[in-house]
Amino acid sequence: MVLELYLDLVSQPCRAVYIFAKKNSIPFEMRTVELLKGQHYSDAFAQVNPLKKVPALKDGDFTLAESVAILLYLSRKYKAPDHWYPQDLQARARVDEYLSWQHTALRSSCTRAMWQKMMFPVFLGEPVPPETLAATLAELDRCLQLLEDKFLRDQAFLTGPHISLADLVAITELMHPVSAGCRVFESRPKLSAWHQRVVAAVGEDLFWEANAEILKLKDLPPADLATKEKLRPSVQALLQ
Repeated sequence: MVLELYLDLVSQPCRAVYIFAKKNSIPFEMRTVELLKGQHYSDAFAQVNPLKKVPALKDGDFTLAESVAILLYLSRKYKAPDHWYPQDLQARARVDEYLSWQHTALRSSCTRAMWQKMMFPVFLGEPVPPETLAATLAELDRCLQLLEDKFLRDQAFLTGPHISLADLVAITELMHPVSAGCRVFESRPKLSAWHQRVVAAVGEDLFWEANAEILKLKDLPPADLATKEKLRPSVQALLQ
């Protein structure tokens, strides 16, 4: 039975899973779950993932949620090259360290920046108080500095000389604020050079294919009332 991946490429964790699977020639069928239509709340999708989040994986009778768990499952099952998730204990621990940190740090600030700067005012038609957006962008800047100082340092990639899952997860997160017009890389030459290395390691065609949907979000028409009501419970916290 063919592996199924339930994805929406406007989601940063979905983009990471998609790029990893494609880059490593993992055969899969993509099941699109459109977040901006609230399809992740459907009863049908809840049968695959009761958490009602993407990405989700279905491998025969086995289902799995959470992007990091999915990436690790794919890397182990399909014996991906060692640099993605190294066997060396300390090298692997560095990848684990980044994956543990990013959930409540870079992911949170990137998601808030995108929604507050673009999705709330443009898609949902809800203005964001300037002081709220300013605080969010300041927190994003703080996380970017930590990304450089703590993780990247003077290395080619976040955890060493080769690309790993840490880099893939980080770059897909950063495309969220980029899609909203945040100039994430322009004043950070070290981070910009890392970005170019990651794109080259992944492959330009694959990278931009995976990010095409997020970069088009600024052109979305305003949401209708039904869509707003579906999304309201899951996005209100992003205004805090």
